[in-house]
Amino acid sequence: MSLSYIDKARKILCIGRNYAAHIKELNNTKPQQPFFFLKPSSSILKPKNGPFLVPKGVIVHHEVELAFTLNQTLKDLPDSFSNKDALDVIEGYALTIDMTARNVQDEAKKKGLPWSIGKGFDTFLPVSNFIPKEKIPDPYNVELILKINDVIKQQDPTNLMIFPIHKILSHMSRIMTLEKGDLILTGTPKGVGQVKSGDKVEAQLKVGNEIIEQINFDSIEKPGPYVYKET
Repeated sequence: MSLSYIDKARKILCIGRNYAAHIKELNNTKPQQPFFFLKPSSSILKPKNGPFLVPKGVIVHHEVELAFTLNQTLKDLPDSFSNKDALDVIEGYALTIDMTARNVQDEAKKKGLPWSIGKGFDTFLPVSNFIPKEKIPDPYNVELILKINDVIKQQDPTNLMIFPIHKILSHMSRIMTLEKGDLILTGTPKGVGQVKSGDKVEAQLKVGNEIIEQINFDSIEKPGPYVYKET
């Protein structure tokens, strides 16, 4: 299931603002319950499937994240849904990078407009190979690292999550049915910053001292007619 997992995902759901230091660095408000958005499947960039595309006029920010897939469909989970229950419904994990067109998103937020465009450009979701559950016995004991041109920009453990996975799943399942195979991103730690054309990006997922998975790609300017202009 090295890469077939990503083709089975009917939805890609992304938790936002799930690390306190990241909330602070963007001057956002801490949510009272899990907050999430969707990314299109066309934004996926599989390993060794070409460069990352930086749209013209867009300030792109990297957000490295732990993601997981579901082994069953979930709907209207009860308050009693526990951390053990959550681990039982996880099929496996992946290392991902939620790329964000920050200036596009900021303009949309300021004007009260949807900001799907800011998350949905082609290649805006680099993903790793599938990670079997046995490789990550505890999803809160994972280290996420992202480097730009060999300089570390993000490096934090997943135990800093504000909302644990069982709370994320419980909340999501009461809003929309979570389907078997859906890919869920759990949020990014502090240190987000710009990815420019010409940059070399590397992300790693570590358990202890072992690198379990990694993502590597070059960044180039997105070809074609698109140029960011204010809405």
